[in-house]
Amino acid sequence: MLKYWMNLATPAAQDRMILLLNHVLSRESHAMARLLPFAGRAVVLHLQNWPALLPAAPDLGLLVTPAGLFERQALQEAAPALRIELDAANPALVALGALLGERPSVSVQGDAAFAGEISWLMENLRWDIEDDLASIVGPVAAHQLSVWGRSAASAVAALARSAAAFKPSGSKAA
Repeated sequence: MLKYWMNLATPAAQDRMILLLNHVLSRESHAMARLLPFAGRAVVLHLQNWPALLPAAPDLGLLVTPAGLFERQALQEAAPALRIELDAANPALVALGALLGERPSVSVQGDAAFAGEISWLMENLRWDIEDDLASIVGPVAAHQLSVWGRSAASAVAALARSAAAFKPSGSKAA
């Protein structure tokens, strides 16, 4: 039953992530321009070391569009020009790190020029949440919400890091 619901929810969740990624890309025209030469090429994002207690996380296939954005691609359609493996041993820490603008631990295989552009995007693109909030609630409230959000995310990330390093007193070090 869980597998059935995962099969229904996964494409929708991936589409929402791609919408957010495209939103961030579309705010930076030079970032889109950097992807234009790679239109039609595919990228596969694989979550490596995913915890076995969680339902399996499927790979995400992305295709660079002629506009310099991404669209979801079925993994069987074409061989990817690039494979990105993200270390997801602690998914909560990876998600919090993404919100804080930290670059995750990744390994990349494939086309070197394409990998260089993707690496540049990962290093330089950040979601300006405050700017998006300002269009909804105004600049002053957006700034305050942004400050509170960064503080909360930093505190939760610190807690997640300390929890990840915690070893019960009865356990033996490997």
